[in-house]
Amino acid sequence: MPVVGEPWRPLILGLAAAFFSVGSACAQSTPLAERIAQCGACHGEDGNSRLEKIPSLAGQPAFFLLNQLFLMRENVRRVDAMTPFVKDLKDDEMTVLAQHFAALPATASDEAIDPSLVARGAELAPSLRCGSCHLPSLEGQEQMPRLAKQRVDYMIEAMMAYRDNTRSGADTLMSAVVAGVPDADLAALAHYAASR
Repeated sequence: MPVVGEPWRPLILGLAAAFFSVGSACAQSTPLAERIAQCGACHGEDGNSRLEKIPSLAGQPAFFLLNQLFLMRENVRRVDAMTPFVKDLKDDEMTVLAQHFAALPATASDEAIDPSLVARGAELAPSLRCGSCHLPSLEGQEQMPRLAKQRVDYMIEAMMAYRDNTRSGADTLMSAVVAGVPDADLAALAHYAASR
């Protein structure tokens, strides 16, 4: 029975070492500052979005951000624009990004807030029990996002997606809460939350 001679062993080990060193070089992480800048291009350098229908990340609970990054990376929550940024994220990178944006102060967007819609939203929020998950201040907690100071246009679109069951990876409890809520009332809730 032929046995691989010792002269082949160094060659095989050398090829294996070369393969793994190339693989690890290709898998080098993007520097954190570059990752943050990539996020900031859409979500705002300070984590407060100024782009239409792009959510603000500043002041979001770290666990919520981590959870969303994980769901997007694993393609449970499908957001096509996010795929190139999350597909290679490592767990520790997601944790650091979540902590970074959670520590930034949330500020209101430059969108116009309609006082009559704020008043209507203030009436609706208790009956829909928004504060039971997102807290009465709407600042969010754990896996529940901050709604206070979030972009109005983003919140309207997100709540419609929950209501209409078109948001992949969505929390079914949230879908149940907004089931049957008319567009006008979703807009009122968004204006109310953004004003907080």
